[in-house]
Amino acid sequence: MDDDAYTVGAVARLAGVSVRTLHYYDRIGLLRPGERSAAGYRRYTLDDLGRLRQILFYRALGFGLEDIARILASPGEDANDHLRRQHQLLRQQISRHQDLLAALEKEMEARQMGIALTPQEQLEIFGTSKVTGEWAQEAERRWGETQAWQQSQRRAAAYTKQDWVAIQAEAAAISEEYLAAMRDGVPASGPRAMDAAERHRQHISRWFYDCGHGQHRGLAEMYLADERFRANYDGLAPGLAQYVHDAVVANAGRAQPDAPA
Repeated sequence: MDDDAYTVGAVARLAGVSVRTLHYYDRIGLLRPGERSAAGYRRYTLDDLGRLRQILFYRALGFGLEDIARILASPGEDANDHLRRQHQLLRQQISRHQDLLAALEKEMEARQMGIALTPQEQLEIFGTSKVTGEWAQEAERRWGETQAWQQSQRRAAAYTKQDWVAIQAEAAAISEEYLAAMRDGVPASGPRAMDAAERHRQHISRWFYDCGHGQHRGLAEMYLADERFRANYDGLAPGLAQYVHDAVVANAGRAQPDAPA
């Protein structure tokens, strides 16, 4: 009898499987112990342990027991052949999992911003695919700890593509109001421009978070201070960002005449 033979309990502990599993493998002929003790107990040799390792590798790769039995029964194949096959199969699975991981991370990034849209849908609706990329990171960096950000996240997470189409259309119409007023020579402090600013504020409150006049004024300051946000308006017409800023400040002053300028 081989001094290096192991009992079924010892093999179960070494391999991290149950004794019941080993008994089942023996019963179906997938892994029969090479020896028996004088009392009839199973004794597993080093060769048996090598076969068990191959079985467990193939199981981890998703093969069924019948397939494993057929693979291991292939004539002319040794342990090196099995290792090469398992290596190739595992690399293929890793590649598939990496693709799946990338897709999941994109979805997580989109939902973190509250926008469950593909890049193609973002481009279609917003004219850019940066909504869930650098813009999302910038917005979270600026406002991630604020109540307004959290409220915006909760609302936006429930929006469908159709909702975003409506939101973008409404925002574009407000931008056109600003632009038309500026081109008509209407002063930013005039009623027409201030009314556009008020519709702008209500748009934010309706779709994203409760935007008071003070918060709206803070947004207007950012439109000037941050070149990326300034470009959103000045891309429509030079000077529009300044005009929007002034209209928002004037509208806040109209609503809160005692507030500091």
